[in-house]
Amino acid sequence: MSNQDLSAYSGIWCVGEVRHGKLAPTIFEILTAGGQIAAALGQKLSVVLIGSGLGPWTKEVIEAGADQVYLIDHSSLEQFVDEAYAKALTDLVNQEKPRALFLPASTIGRSLAGRAAVMLKTGAAADLTDLSAASGSNGFEKGTLLATRPSYGGNILATLVNTRSRPEIYTIRPMVFPRSPKDSTRTGVVRNITVDPATWNLRTKFIAFQAESSNEIDIGSADKIVSGGRGLGKAEGFETVRSLAKALSAAVGASRAAVDSGWIPYKHQVGITGRTVRPKLYVACGVSGQVQHLAGMGQSEVIVAINKDPECPMMKLASFSIEADLYEFIPAAVKELQKHQS
Repeated sequence: MSNQDLSAYSGIWCVGEVRHGKLAPTIFEILTAGGQIAAALGQKLSVVLIGSGLGPWTKEVIEAGADQVYLIDHSSLEQFVDEAYAKALTDLVNQEKPRALFLPASTIGRSLAGRAAVMLKTGAAADLTDLSAASGSNGFEKGTLLATRPSYGGNILATLVNTRSRPEIYTIRPMVFPRSPKDSTRTGVVRNITVDPATWNLRTKFIAFQAESSNEIDIGSADKIVSGGRGLGKAEGFETVRSLAKALSAAVGASRAAVDSGWIPYKHQVGITGRTVRPKLYVACGVSGQVQHLAGMGQSEVIVAINKDPECPMMKLASFSIEADLYEFIPAAVKELQKHQS
């Protein structure tokens, strides 16, 4: 779409993820990223909410930085259907012409971003770990958005730019930006958008939802994580990791090396090629701390490393480094924790 009048597009939109009637907290991370870009460009920051019964969330996103909220609230949009949500979003985009859309790099965000990009005939960049606006002194025109994402299995970081089409669409990896602080004195505009889904000729519909039966804590939202790495030496080592995680009421994470060895499923992987996390406590057991792993958990508030090698990167990064055999230290630590819990 090189014949577009790019100057006609203005404003930064953050699209919230509403899952089964609840607003995902990723919107507050996206508002941090969006707020930085909106401030750099001198443009308005908006939030788009699509679903049913969304009124209670408008105050929260305004307090977190939104100047205005586009509310697409309809009973038929209670559950996510990418075809319907994309139609609602793209109709609004064509009407309002925002400069850029930011969405979470979640299952819903990726699905919606991809479909919207095709419908709008524009570009989309996925799974960003950083986002900034060019100052004009680094070879890019001032105001050009610079989107950073891992490539080639996390071995390099690529910077992507879109200078030919609008709106620009980006999905942002959860936990890479801190959540925006709330200010109860902030005010904003709420715009109720009327839609008629009956006219959309949808080919898909929501049938049912069945929650995952696992009782494991998801690392993406956990305040405490205990991770295992190659230093465990064997798959059975994760039983030791899980014992410490259970004692701490923590999620179980893993390094890429442990996952590649087949010791634990990929959903536990922390790092550029896995999940980015930002817990209050991160305990690394036998994790050497390769750069790809550190990039995914380096923003943890408190890091505890348990390793035989005092010179490994994780031991140097950690808030507390414990040079020990983890198979001796962890059972002793669990025993002490259980004493205090009883």
